[in-house]
Amino acid sequence: MASVPSVSYSITVRLEVPAGGKAVSQITHVVENAGGIVTALDVNTAGHETLRIDVTIATRDTEHAEAISAALETIDDIKIHKVSDRTFLMHLGGKIEMQSKVPLRTRDELSMAYTPGVARVSLAIARNPEDVRRLTIKRNSVAVVTDGSAVLGLGNIGPEAALPVMEGKAALFKRFAGIDAWPICLDTQDTDEIVRTVQILAPAFGGINLEDISAPRCFEVEARLRELLDIPVFHDDQHGTAICVLAALTNALRVVGKDIGSVRIAMSGAGAAGTAILKLLLHAGAKNVVVCDYYGAVHLGRTDLDDSLRWIAEHTNAEGYDGDLKGAVAGADVFVGVSAPGILTGDDIATMNDDAIVFALANPEPEVSPDEAREHAAVVATGRSDYPNQINNVLAFPGVFRGLLDAQAAGVTQGMLLAAAQALAEVVTPGELGPNYIVPSVFHPEVAGRVAGAVREAAGGRPRTEA
Repeated sequence: MASVPSVSYSITVRLEVPAGGKAVSQITHVVENAGGIVTALDVNTAGHETLRIDVTIATRDTEHAEAISAALETIDDIKIHKVSDRTFLMHLGGKIEMQSKVPLRTRDELSMAYTPGVARVSLAIARNPEDVRRLTIKRNSVAVVTDGSAVLGLGNIGPEAALPVMEGKAALFKRFAGIDAWPICLDTQDTDEIVRTVQILAPAFGGINLEDISAPRCFEVEARLRELLDIPVFHDDQHGTAICVLAALTNALRVVGKDIGSVRIAMSGAGAAGTAILKLLLHAGAKNVVVCDYYGAVHLGRTDLDDSLRWIAEHTNAEGYDGDLKGAVAGADVFVGVSAPGILTGDDIATMNDDAIVFALANPEPEVSPDEAREHAAVVATGRSDYPNQINNVLAFPGVFRGLLDAQAAGVTQGMLLAAAQALAEVVTPGELGPNYIVPSVFHPEVAGRVAGAVREAAGGRPRTEA
């Protein structure tokens, strides 16, 4: 699928140009002919003979940015001083920092915040450990933990390369829910080591957000930590995705006038996200689901089933369909893809039932071209920001953790996830609901608060039942 210029690959080029003449129009013309988009042009310094200007340009990718820079160099009497990648500039020195909440201006303030005054607080917690939530950052802190084994769509790139992503996640926690989150990138992919490390770090945190840990290891890590810890453990790649998908599907079904209990659902992807989506859909009332992986439909007749695939086979595909994804999609009302790019075509979507719903969530390239899917389906959603109906986990995890922390929950249940999905769906009002608006914007001011309130109410006290 051809990409389009994006702010993710925007550059700022500092140029020295003649003060008179047509230099600015030449620059714009060259950029447009090369397929870029000029999004800003600022005069940095001005003189009688020359101007120094900063031209910001949206490009498709790194190679495209280099080609545009080379094209600009061909313009007579124009000199390039510097080309800056705006995304890399944003990341210089990291994106988050720690700040003190209390002033430390005087000796008195230092004596209360640190020694000797802090000793009284430590002794109070030693006498009553429950006070740790009241008297420390634990009440509002989440550890964002990864082993770097499944970072975005980049694969196993390691803990150092995962750090910018975890920083971004921490920034989102703060921006959307006021939560202090801390990136924890582990230099191990051994399940026992991950579990033990998180266990011994846990006293400082009110919740654990597992992130970008590959399947099937992520299942065991989450399950074991939930048994060991008395704070909620939430794997966002699984449960955050599931919440957003269910919320979007709830509203998409309203658009086409269908019910989750009667539709036929074809799914592509049986990993961490796919399994969590499936479990929440079943909990919400879905009855007719066929899940496909790389080898085709998951069914009880297959001889390669591990524990996770066997659970899927036992709870779906009652008719024992043993064909491929294209066959599963034919006659389906809903397609949900969390798998691989370009595995379906518009012709495949044309075989679905009338008023079909297509969620092609592989990112950055979906399972089917959204443009082709929209020719045949009534509602189409992707994980991309350049199409309507972006299903983005930031709609879920800040509010979910805000609710869990406020309730001092000790675990996460399917009931909490279902409540979060329902609250997220209800942010879209009946007057707003339509084929191109089934989930709210991530910047909608009510999203995090509504989700947090639903989770807080569902949590009640300190539940221990596992999701």
